[in-house]
Formats: sequence, structure tokens, C-alpha cells
Amino acid sequence: MRTYDELRGQFPWFRNEFGPGFWTVVNHEGILAILQNPQVFSSSVVTALDPDPQYKWIPEMLDGDEHKQWRRQLGPLFSPGAVERLDDAVRQRAIDLIEALADKRSCDFMADFAQQFPTTIFLEMMGLPVDELDQFMEWEHAILHIANDEEGVRRRADASVAVMQRFAAIIAERRIEPRDDIVSKALNYEVDGKPVTDADLLSFCLLMFMAGLDTVSATLGWIFLHLARTPEDRDRIVQQPELIPTAVEEFVRAYAIVIPARKVTEDIEIQGCPFKAGDMVNIPLSAATRDDAAFTDARTIDIERKPNNHIAFGAGPHRCLGSHLARRELKIAMEEWHKRIPIYRLAPGAELFETGGQLGLTTLPLVWGVGASPGAEAGS
Repeated sequence: MRTYDELRGQFPWFRNEFGPGFWTVVNHEGILAILQNPQVFSSSVVTALDPDPQYKWIPEMLDGDEHKQWRRQLGPLFSPGAVERLDDAVRQRAIDLIEALADKRSCDFMADFAQQFPTTIFLEMMGLPVDELDQFMEWEHAILHIANDEEGVRRRADASVAVMQRFAAIIAERRIEPRDDIVSKALNYEVDGKPVTDADLLSFCLLMFMAGLDTVSATLGWIFLHLARTPEDRDRIVQQPELIPTAVEEFVRAYAIVIPARKVTEDIEIQGCPFKAGDMVNIPLSAATRDDAAFTDARTIDIERKPNNHIAFGAGPHRCLGSHLARRELKIAMEEWHKRIPIYRLAPGAELFETGGQLGLTTLPLVWGVGASPGAEAGS
């Protein structure tokens, strides 16, 4: 994130010749212009390093009318009203995880809460048994968080195949015995008047798996790292929990973790950058949300910031489908954690490592109880 901050002061965009070569746009105005011009900047790619992917995540990698048809049918599943109805179940999952940790006085926040919490919600929404949590977390880690060496590539491929096989089995089961879950509802979707294929349903399930788990986990990590290091903000949240919704928006803005890519379909110039048809474009959302031209003191976290019209969830027709659910999960996690563990800090000597792709933490060791009082923190 700091790299984008430094680059923005020199140029609004730059060219990187790594791999196939791509542009990176690093300011709010340019990124917003690209997100709001889907006719020229196609969403048919996931990463700027792969201009011709042999896969299709649905609906993220769709353009035009096909994308609109999928979003129209998926919208009710992720509407504010639908998310509101999930509140009790989401809250209880958070409470169960936190209460299991509270007496231990320490945890690896990423492994023990941030990764488990959204995964349990995902399993329930997809109609999968929660006792498959460990297996799905293992697959998620293999796909998203291991090295790109030969062994890592093999493990990633094996995990991807296993996930697809599990979803294929679920789709087959739901065709015989539908339930009140996302997969069962998606079986009734149509595109251009024809039922969606099993292949498209698999692609949709894979997107839910890839996008729905890691983004919330990574954001939770950054939130609790900030609060562990900034007790004054944490104390305000404990004493004034009504600040939490505003704080969630600020953390999402300050730690926008997604780095979308687009493929240019026709020649165009934006902010003096001469994009050509076929060019790949990197649009790190944190470069937009940390731009002082769009936000006062953009690199400062203000948990009472208003207004806060960030684009951390994207903009235009591909704005994050699950944004309402993500907000709800983050809000509930902050509320329930601070009711039970109001004072905590980084474990002494903790080493923090970032993972690629979603700009997340691999570990976050926290301690509380004895030695984690405000006085202890002040002296640390």
C-alpha cells in the first residue's frame, strides 16, 4: 500500500514490463474512470499477469448482458434484507468462536478467528455441513496462501480439483433434493432463456469460495492489527460501540485489499495514459482509497470519518456483490469480540508476514488478560 502512495506522488499510472506487461493506475480519479467504463475495460481477466485465462469465474469475469442477467438473479440473495435475516446466525457463529478463545488469553487471530468465521458463514449459506470447516480451510490455504514453487503449484492444483469435485457433488445432490441454500436457488437460474449449465454453476461456486472467504479474513486481520497497536481507537470502540459501523467503513477504506484487473477492448486515453486494445491494467483499490485528492488525510485512520464515499468494494456494474454481507460480518466480529475481550495487544516478539494476492496477514498473534492491561501496553 505504501508503494502505491509513493508512486502516486510521481505519476497517476506507470508501465510494468513483468510477464506480459501491464499498466497500473494509482489514483482515485483514474481507477474510478476505469471501473465505470466496462465497455472498454473488460472484466474477463482476474490478474494482469494472465491476459487469456482458461477459466471463468461467474459473475466476476462476465461482461455485458450476460453479467447483468446473473447479477439480477443473484442480487436478492445478497440484498440488505437478506443479510439482515442472517444476523442471528452470523452473530452466534462469532460468539461461539470468541467464547472458545476468551479464557485462553492468547491466539493467532488469523487462524483461530479471522479465517474460521467467514468460512463457517460460507458453509451455511452454501448448505454445507459446518463439520467440513477444517477441510475447506485447508483447501483455501492451499489455493490462496502457499508459495509458487513446484510443490506449491502442485498443492494448489490438487486443492482446486478437490474443491470443484466437492461442489460438483453438492450440485448433483441439490438437483435431487433442493434445500433453502444458494446452490439450490442457483439451479433455477436462466441466461438467455436457458437454464444455467453445471459448468457455469461450478464456476459460480468457485467464485463464492475464492472471493467470499479471503477478503473478509484479510480485512479482519488489518482491523485487529490496527486496534492492537492503537489502544486509543480500541478503547473508543469498547466504550462507544455505536461507532463500529463508521469504523468498519474507515477500515475497509484504509485497508482496501483487492487488486482487480481489466483488459482493454479498444484504444483509449485516460489521464494521458495511451491504453491500447489488448493491454492489461492493474487497478489496486487501495491506491484509490488512500488518495489525498479524494480523502482528507487519506493515510490517517479516523474511525469517525464522515463522509466516507470510498470505492473499496469497487464501482460500476461489478461493484462487490457481497458488500452488505461483508460489512455485517465485520461489524458483528468487532461488536462481539470487544464485549468479551476488550483489552488485547500484539504478542511480545510477534513477527507479521503479509501474503500476496489479497494483501493479507498470514498470522496475527494476540494476547490479553495478565500483562495486557492498558498500563502494560503503555510500557510496551
